[in-house]
Amino acid sequence: MRKALVSGAAFAATCVAAVAVPGGAAEAAAPTPPPGGSATVEAPPSGSPAVPSPPESGVSGSSAPSQPADSPEAAASADTDTDSVTSARAVMVTPTPPRTATYAYGPAPRQRLDAYWRPSSASGQAAGTQRRRQAERPRPGVLLLHGGYWLEGDKSGWKYFARRLTTQGYAVFAANYRLAQTAAWPAQRDDAEAALAYVKRNARRWNVDPDNIVVIGSSAGGLLASQLGAHGDGARRVRGVVALSPVNTPYLAYQVGGGPTASPGQRKLRRAVVTLLGCRPGPENPACWPKVDDSSAAAHASAGDAPMLLMHGSDEFVPRTQSTGLAGALNRAGVPATVATVPGRMHGLELMNDPSVYPRILSFLKDRTAR
Repeated sequence: MRKALVSGAAFAATCVAAVAVPGGAAEAAAPTPPPGGSATVEAPPSGSPAVPSPPESGVSGSSAPSQPADSPEAAASADTDTDSVTSARAVMVTPTPPRTATYAYGPAPRQRLDAYWRPSSASGQAAGTQRRRQAERPRPGVLLLHGGYWLEGDKSGWKYFARRLTTQGYAVFAANYRLAQTAAWPAQRDDAEAALAYVKRNARRWNVDPDNIVVIGSSAGGLLASQLGAHGDGARRVRGVVALSPVNTPYLAYQVGGGPTASPGQRKLRRAVVTLLGCRPGPENPACWPKVDDSSAAAHASAGDAPMLLMHGSDEFVPRTQSTGLAGALNRAGVPATVATVPGRMHGLELMNDPSVYPRILSFLKDRTAR
């Protein structure tokens, strides 16, 4: 929210509301004020019908409905225009909600994604021919993959983060994927790849550059994000990967979860790995090892992979050791990869509660998508 108060001389100050976090056992949800207006489903690209938008979808259309004063997508001072606003009373300025729609990228009920984007004519927000031309250029995209032990979670948890990114010029896509109870590995990776392919095929609808997309994943979705950047020629698929508390080595999580000092979250993660793989790793089950190897992001590391930013809480139940093997393998192959530690027990999107995390993610995005 930005509030300009005038008393003698005009001055402006901005503040940023907290980013809401997704549901799921490992990720705490912040209170979410309802968006203004009514949800609207946009017509789908040819051959791919849109499905009804969930209640969390924002407003589509050219009007500018009112937005809650404490909307988390309100931009920070570095993200907003602080030109003077002269008035004898307080003035509330909030960004117009982006357009939203839900699309089916496959036949399964979980194969859905929410798109958040702003019309090109509205993204410039400034007069001048050069700014208007820039607004018409294809914009970068961001694909978001939720967490939840591969057993739960939903794309709606990214709502406020996605809206916030649209104010920075990105089109954002939050995808669900099939859960492990009904589809074992590698169905989750297959779905992440299919969601990305759908966005690329239909990129013109949202004025997105299909070759300029970054993927961000949280917790269980962090593994899927890392796999998108490492499986095959990841650098041809995505421009970069941001993973928050990624479970990049499921077998390590299985081992830690069976230890005498394992936390409840680690024990649950151990059980989730068995469900994900569809088998229990061990010498008595040699047929399980190919799946164990395939589920490890580090097993796919090569020179053709995408640069990665991997972030963990210093005392959380998915420690940084989940990513050090992957980062080391990427670095040895000549691919930039950083493991960053955030102080505390925060996990997944909870890491956004640290004031340094969002700016670092945004800096990575801008660096990887600069044209």
